[in-house]
Amino acid sequence: MSAGASAPSEAVPGIDATAPVTVRASARLLHVDALKAVASQLIVLHHLAFYGPMSDAAARWLPGVFEALSEYGRWAVQVFLVVGGYLAARSLAPAGRWATPSHPLRLVADRYLRLVLPLAATLVLALAGSALARAWMDHPSVPAAPSLAQVATHLLLLQDVVGQDALSAGVWYVAIDLQLFALLVAVLWGVHRLAPRASAAPALPWVVLAGIAISAFGFNRQPELDMWGVYFLAAYGLGVLAAWWPSAGPMRWAWGLAAVATVAAALALDWRPRLAVAVVTAVWLVLPWRRWLAEAREALGQLQPTVAWLGRISYSVFLVHFPVCLVVNAAFDRFVADHPGWQGAGVLLAWAASVAAGALFYRWVEAPAMRWVSGRARGVRCAQAETA
Repeated sequence: MSAGASAPSEAVPGIDATAPVTVRASARLLHVDALKAVASQLIVLHHLAFYGPMSDAAARWLPGVFEALSEYGRWAVQVFLVVGGYLAARSLAPAGRWATPSHPLRLVADRYLRLVLPLAATLVLALAGSALARAWMDHPSVPAAPSLAQVATHLLLLQDVVGQDALSAGVWYVAIDLQLFALLVAVLWGVHRLAPRASAAPALPWVVLAGIAISAFGFNRQPELDMWGVYFLAAYGLGVLAAWWPSAGPMRWAWGLAAVATVAAALALDWRPRLAVAVVTAVWLVLPWRRWLAEAREALGQLQPTVAWLGRISYSVFLVHFPVCLVVNAAFDRFVADHPGWQGAGVLLAWAASVAAGALFYRWVEAPAMRWVSGRARGVRCAQAETA
């Protein structure tokens, strides 16, 4: 399992940190959690199928399954891009109106802390896991010992921009999330400053649609730009529009159909299955799930809390699955026979261990970090209110 898994051309783990801190567990969106739960598991399985000696042996038993996970599992990143835009828009501008008293730079700083505090703890685990893996096996999937500069660029979310090798799978997506969030904040705040009254609301979807078009027809067709958020702006923007859909009134059909037509035209010009997945995800988000889920509450039974739990820990699973899978790969390479059945069992063990480690990481690292950031933000707002 290589740190190279963090390159955008590979799979991207799911990030629960896209969810705004203001959304309490009791108000979770089950249809969003379902997307994050399924996509995060697909990404872990993709990395297990694509990297490490276990997959090389286990694939001899189920070649079709491993080939499919290796080739198509990476498409799940589009789900998280769309969900990221959806949740950010719901938090910053419900109904398409700027709805936060915080300064834009403070919003970006808070998002940075929400992303990086858990990431910093994960890097410690990744460095320890890589060191153990190097002692047990010699394989190209094991990253080399890092330099101090490499660690620093990861904490600054600049590793891909400055050309540093990644220390853990999917770290690049954390940087992309921050860039896209900052861009959305800038657009929302800028439109609000130009037209602070409600008249700004009808214009915002069209501004976002312009960004979708620029990305789909331009930036997203240039793979060399995949370390920048604008490369992924089309998918993120679709999530933003999906968040505004329920409360937008009759005009939503105009910009909604325009968005679908724009992306369809871009795909006709240059077919990109990942962008098509983003469209499907955005459509999923605008379906009337609130009514459907209310009608199916009894039928869902215990499925509902399980899905919510998997969605809640998806960012933690993303963060810790790389060192967990790396160590299991190394252990099975060193101590277990090179038999497809045994190595396949190792793949399942690494998958289960990743989920378990993610749950522990969420409880002891991510959740406390999020509470600290939320408390810090509330304290700043209270101080601002007192001095106003």
